[in-house]
Parts: sequence; C-alpha cells; structure tokens
Amino acid sequence: METRKHVHEEVFPATPERVFALLHTPSAIRRWWSAARAIVIPERGGLWTATWGDDEDDPDYVSSATIRAFDPPRRLVLGDYRYRAKTGPLPFEADFVTEFLVTPHEDGAMLRVTQDGFPAGPEADDFYAGCEKGWRDTFAGIREYLGEERAP
Repeated sequence: METRKHVHEEVFPATPERVFALLHTPSAIRRWWSAARAIVIPERGGLWTATWGDDEDDPDYVSSATIRAFDPPRRLVLGDYRYRAKTGPLPFEADFVTEFLVTPHEDGAMLRVTQDGFPAGPEADDFYAGCEKGWRDTFAGIREYLGEERAP
C-alpha cells in the first residue's frame, strides 16, 4: 500500500538529554501533549500510552504503541499502534510508525519527528490533515513546556 508521512523538526533550547526525556516521561507527556494520563515503559519492547478526556473509565481517545527502538538520548521509535476513540475506529487500515530523532545543535537540540504509514488515498485525508495540525500543536506544547521549566 502506498503511504505518506509527516515530518516536523525544530530546535529547542535544551540539551539532547532533556528533549529525549520529555518524550518518555509520563508527567512531561501529560503537560506538553495535554494528555489526561500517560504510561510509559521506557525500553525496547516497552509501552507508550496516552489518553485524553475527563472520564478515566471512558476516555475520549487512547493512543498506545510498542516501543520498537529506545536509544537515549538520540532515538525513540513507536509502532504497532492501537487507537480507541469514542467516535469509532479509523475509517482506514494503517500501520503507523513514529520516529523521534534528537540531535545536538548549537542552540540546544534538534527534535525531528517522522510519522509514517498514512494511506495515500482520500479515505485518510481528514485524519492526515488533523495530524498535521496536531504535530504543529504538539511542538508548540513542547516549546511551552520547556519555557516553563526555565522560568524562575
């Protein structure tokens, strides 16, 4: 199946270790991604799960993945995704893989996220567009989170 992907990257004023840590630390994930809950087992073969919504017993949305690669402070790869939304299942089949790469930069650390596996057909257009906006919002959340950490 032909697929398409999103690629987002930005330099953050933090060490590579700090940027990598916010990708797998549940309390950080809740803040920069506005998740209600997060559970992470930070190791290869581990678990990465986040939920949204006020009702813990019936969340609005759940995203869960297996950690395929865990190479601190450089690379985190998520795959084997499972989604649950109150609105129902995705209207297409997909095998998403998300890769986070953190590299040193003279101004801190570059974070590059590649989310691959979106079907190329029109059945995934709305979800693809939503994820494009979602990654912009996510990076804004990371900027805000790191700014809060530096504030006195």
